[in-house]
Amino acid sequence: MPPDAMTRFVRYFEQLQPADIARLGHYYAADARFKDPFNDVRGVPAIARIFQHMFDSLEQPRFVVTRQLLQGNEAFLSWEFSFRFRDFRREQLQRIEGATLLQFDHAGLVTLHRDYWDAAEELYEKLPLVGSLMRWLKARANA
Repeated sequence: MPPDAMTRFVRYFEQLQPADIARLGHYYAADARFKDPFNDVRGVPAIARIFQHMFDSLEQPRFVVTRQLLQGNEAFLSWEFSFRFRDFRREQLQRIEGATLLQFDHAGLVTLHRDYWDAAEELYEKLPLVGSLMRWLKARANA
């Protein structure tokens, strides 16, 4: 794996804009797997659809990588994702903290992108109606 593969990927990830989605193939292997709490897909076109959906659904989505660990061909990134909901609560900037496990091939392309974050706490609790239910369930589980 080229030594700058993770640095290149982090720069791309942090500066990602809708027009950059067309360049996913410069960072992901053709048969790369992407998995997060909502998706589990393979291939650059499927990954591109996930990122396009993010830009279609959210205002000002932005990732900031706060920590990076690299060992061999694997990297672990901690990040903060900020955005505004497009359809409601537009005025409030939302933040999700999470982490990503990356695996790179010998050419420095990502073969696995696995996101870890708590959808219940980081997202559902912030939604109207659903958030009230999630907070109630959390309180009941902690009683």
